[in-house]
Amino acid sequence: MRDVDFYDARVVEGTTTSIFLDNGKVEDISVDFSRGAGVRALCGGSWGFTSVDGNFDLDKTIDSAAKLAKTMDNKTPKEKINLKSSPEPEVKNTPNVKKDPRDIPIEEKVQILKDIDESANIEGVSNTTAIYTESIVKFEYTNSEGLDCEHELTRTGFAVSAVASGNGEYQVGRESRFDVSGFELFDENDALALGESAGHTAVDLLSAKKPKGGNMPVILNPELAGVFVHEAVGHASEADLVLEGNSVFENHIGEQIASSLVDVIDDPTLHKYGYYPFDAEGVQSSKTEIIKDGVLNSYLHSRETAAKLGGTPGNSRAQGYSEPVVRMSNTYIDNGESKFEEMLEEIGNGIYLIGSRGGQVNPGEGIFQFNAEKGYLVENGEISSLLRDVSLSGNTLEILKNVTMVGNDLEMNSGRCGKKGQLMPVSDGSPHILVSNALVGGA
Repeated sequence: MRDVDFYDARVVEGTTTSIFLDNGKVEDISVDFSRGAGVRALCGGSWGFTSVDGNFDLDKTIDSAAKLAKTMDNKTPKEKINLKSSPEPEVKNTPNVKKDPRDIPIEEKVQILKDIDESANIEGVSNTTAIYTESIVKFEYTNSEGLDCEHELTRTGFAVSAVASGNGEYQVGRESRFDVSGFELFDENDALALGESAGHTAVDLLSAKKPKGGNMPVILNPELAGVFVHEAVGHASEADLVLEGNSVFENHIGEQIASSLVDVIDDPTLHKYGYYPFDAEGVQSSKTEIIKDGVLNSYLHSRETAAKLGGTPGNSRAQGYSEPVVRMSNTYIDNGESKFEEMLEEIGNGIYLIGSRGGQVNPGEGIFQFNAEKGYLVENGEISSLLRDVSLSGNTLEILKNVTMVGNDLEMNSGRCGKKGQLMPVSDGSPHILVSNALVGGA
């Protein structure tokens, strides 16, 4: 059944540990082991995909995917799919795990999480939650072109949130750290200080003012600017969305779409949460300059989209043994030359927006709306009143062109990105940026 144009197989095997605390009480501890495979086969213009878990015969799984691809191609023939060629990847410069989390007793992990939770429970906080996660996953990839490679990754992280309530209202503070590293994460971050910060944010926001909305200049802190570049820019640069006609960047390669101060990069080689040495198609990871000096320079590609649109593959990712799709990794606005203090002087009167509480974006229309964790009024170049329930909305291309200053203080934040039902570890970041005109409103 393997007389198809191409097939590949990913075998994924790993262990995941998670701990969940609610108000200092252990609600759940789980240690899960999983092993499975995702197999694709290509016949003409049709993909056949099969996934299995537990005990399986990989040869039979490949045959099953091949049969599916041939059946689909016979019944509904489509234009032949070509794949951009790719050399065998070299697994090098992988993150060094200093403390294997598997060597740390579960009791110690629980105690650290209890300490973080307790640090968030300051006066005025009514509820706290804390989570810890670790995963050690081995990836094996093989295909019909003779490629055979593997790697193993360890990811560790924690998050803490605090809720303060009063007068029928509540506010939330949250802090987290996730990285492609081992238990040394707790040596490299002051987890108790982060817990306390979450508590103070929740309490302080209860008495904060609500903003007066309208168009005004804004300064975005690295976290919120990072969310903007991920959601509004990164997704629009994913070539599968471009081919679907669902990207505002379609047909704009080589055009000035942003201020010349703006450089946007996606780089899976960085030792951040979105790191990988090769992607779900066995392609060597590499840095992509999405926007260079304000010019749209490249989309993010799989082997299929790179063959159709021209470009470099290496951005195909999959959760577990799901079907690969084009995804971001570590996406950020690169450093500029401005200092934060210079931005305050330049803005005069406006709003300084900090952190993110999520939002929504339409990459096809280039419309977005994000909720900041908090904000501050800026009056005569000075930071003044704390603001709550602040949102930022607008058109992606307009905001990019309205960037008038880019800071020199790049910071990265980690999380998970959802697309087509799959969640993948990513990081995003930015220095502080000044946007001359943006729509600010209440969340």
